[in-house]
Amino acid sequence: MSEPILQVRDLDVRFRIHDGNIHAVKHVSFDIDEGECLGVVGESGSGKSQLFLATIGLLAQNGTASGSVRYRGDEILGLPEWRLNRLCGSRIAMVFQDPLTSLTPHMTLGTQIMEGLRSHHHLPRDVAEQRALEILEIVRIPEAKRRMRQYPHELSGGMRQRAMIAMATVCGPDLLIADEPTTALDVTVQAQILEIMRELKTELKTSVVMISHDMGVIAGIADRVLVMREGDVVESGPVDDIFYRPRHPYTKELLDAMPRLENNEGVQTCAAPAADAPNILEVSDLAVHFPVHIGPTATKALRAVDSVSFTLRQGETLGVVGESGSGKSTLARAILQLLPKTGGTVVWMGNHLDAHKRDDLRRLRRDLQIVFQDPLASLDPRRTIGQSIAEPLQSLMPMLTRDEVSARVRAIMTKVGLDPAWINRYPHEFSGGQNQRVGVARAMIIEPKLVICDEAVSALDVSIQAQIVKLIADLQSQTGMSLIFISHDLAIVRQLAHRVMVLFLGRVVEFADSEMIYSNPRHPYTKTLLAAVPVPDPAIERAKLHLKLTEDVPSPLDSRAQLMFLKSRLIDDPDAEQYRPRLVEVAPGHLVAEHDDVTSAA
Repeated sequence: MSEPILQVRDLDVRFRIHDGNIHAVKHVSFDIDEGECLGVVGESGSGKSQLFLATIGLLAQNGTASGSVRYRGDEILGLPEWRLNRLCGSRIAMVFQDPLTSLTPHMTLGTQIMEGLRSHHHLPRDVAEQRALEILEIVRIPEAKRRMRQYPHELSGGMRQRAMIAMATVCGPDLLIADEPTTALDVTVQAQILEIMRELKTELKTSVVMISHDMGVIAGIADRVLVMREGDVVESGPVDDIFYRPRHPYTKELLDAMPRLENNEGVQTCAAPAADAPNILEVSDLAVHFPVHIGPTATKALRAVDSVSFTLRQGETLGVVGESGSGKSTLARAILQLLPKTGGTVVWMGNHLDAHKRDDLRRLRRDLQIVFQDPLASLDPRRTIGQSIAEPLQSLMPMLTRDEVSARVRAIMTKVGLDPAWINRYPHEFSGGQNQRVGVARAMIIEPKLVICDEAVSALDVSIQAQIVKLIADLQSQTGMSLIFISHDLAIVRQLAHRVMVLFLGRVVEFADSEMIYSNPRHPYTKTLLAAVPVPDPAIERAKLHLKLTEDVPSPLDSRAQLMFLKSRLIDDPDAEQYRPRLVEVAPGHLVAEHDDVTSAA
């Protein structure tokens, strides 16, 4: 047996803060072998990231680490900074969770990738540039030469994450530490990132540490798993033992909290709306176009939402799914009149919303509410959560007395699982899941008839995610409100939605009841989204045939973009007026956009 690449023994990490110490990592020991993938799972605050930041000497100044960390037999814990700098980036590399904050905004992508080669291997610029182009192709970044000249803000989230992997692997490290590299990414982009990591592991024999709170991600790539909770390793072992024979209650909780596509057990969906339930929302040919400058004077229309139509019944939940850039959030804001529409109509309970004056529309806000994706960004940091939750009451129901407002705030806090004693705390004093509960309470306190949840759980830990989904389902059962639940995660949508609408570049490509979408998807884009969802089962993940888009999603400014799945009608001119794929009813209530059926020809 060869010696492990990394040996960690009794690693202990503490942080000094103004009112004491935080014990972040508690005497953790493990090994990583060559070509092995170690999965590290646990919720936020479990110590996953700090464990590996301490391992490679990247702790914050108020942090201290003790114990032993050996790389290929040599002790590296406590090495001088100059010696660690020679090792990190060359032999050990790390992919950080948020690539936008990890990449230097004023440096081009090519300069940042070549920096490691110039610094560690002292390669001439032309040789470094060629190697950078090669690594960009390995991580599947198209048009590598053009991308080399671009800045981080010019790339999509998935492209930035691939660029981070390219930077980390360009020097050929023995060990790659990936810290939540797929969190909040679209499922198809997540699948691409995981496939790249698998290829690095199998083809380049790179050892990989995959840090994640997503058990589905770990199931598809890890050989062994560490389960962490509050700084402790509560369970460790081969991936099959952890998933099929978990022994610790916390491991079982994480597995149980994962939403699953393969069966319907434990789904929290509310009862279907009554057969005679009226339509309360009717959206017809809704369009939102943004002018984009493509030259000094020329502009082109970006069709963010392009002729979307649907109805919503009282007590019904409509799931809206699609990748980033598909128009989900823009659609939500246009329905609520939070941004101007280009065309179409929105009718709420018989009233055309665009015909209402500002004051009349403000009164309708009592019926129409939204829960945003990032609760911390949507709450005023200078106001207590009690003040934030009370604001809709004070604005839309001014007849209530101060005592009545306070009573209602405390009642809704209890209902969403927040202690009323926390009413005077500020958002920064809460976790992400608690702040999301504040956002839900704020939307629900005026008992609206329609709530739009815009990616309300996408970045939360799986157990918190499950709690919020159950909370929303329970509130819907109690109040009879209608929901539009927006997400890129079809496993989450399955738990709530009665019908599902799939968007691609602003247009509907499939629309059916929930069971039909999951049991018999007809459009290739829907099939791709479903195939990309990670399943918390190693055997299923190993056997899965991953359906992938054969090319990157085209620019929405390109008129050919909408014909990605109907190329038989394509005019090969980015400015030509293209054929618009129609929705065809393939079964009662099941609409599918026209596409070239490549499967029948195979």
